Amino acid sequence: MLYLSLKALHVFAVVIFLGNIITGLFWHRYAARTREPTVIGHAMGGIIFSDRLFTIPGVILILVSGVLLAIQGGYPLLRTGWILWPIILFTVSGLAFMLRVAPLQRQLLAMAQADNFDYTPYQQLTRKWEFWGAVALLTPLAALVIMTMKPAW
Repeated sequence: MLYLSLKALHVFAVVIFLGNIITGLFWHRYAARTREPTVIGHAMGGIIFSDRLFTIPGVILILVSGVLLAIQGGYPLLRTGWILWPIILFTVSGLAFMLRVAPLQRQLLAMAQADNFDYTPYQQLTRKWEFWGAVALLTPLAALVIMTMKPAW
């Protein structure tokens, strides 16, 4: 029963984590289409807040429940390929988020809140944010596939 409870918590955390990233990309794109700095700033502020509320706690729950699941299931973390590779992918995602996505989000918010908002440089910075956001999203999606399929590596 403990294993299944941990697994349910792990899946819940993954849903919250990935769902927040996906909806953040959606809401930014939706707001940016207006080219209105107040709308864009409001959306970006909400994305930053939702990262604190959902993404970061999701990461913590994923890590804690994942390690506990491996221990409870008797799986060696670094010698089980379908666990090791998702850990690596999750680490890449976290690094992309911390080193590129989050700083770019703060820059985009500052640009949207500036008195002299210019959409062209904002859009150029958005492209970088979307690229690194894709890295931060696609790597845990790949980890999800690996964890679900459990290939014999």
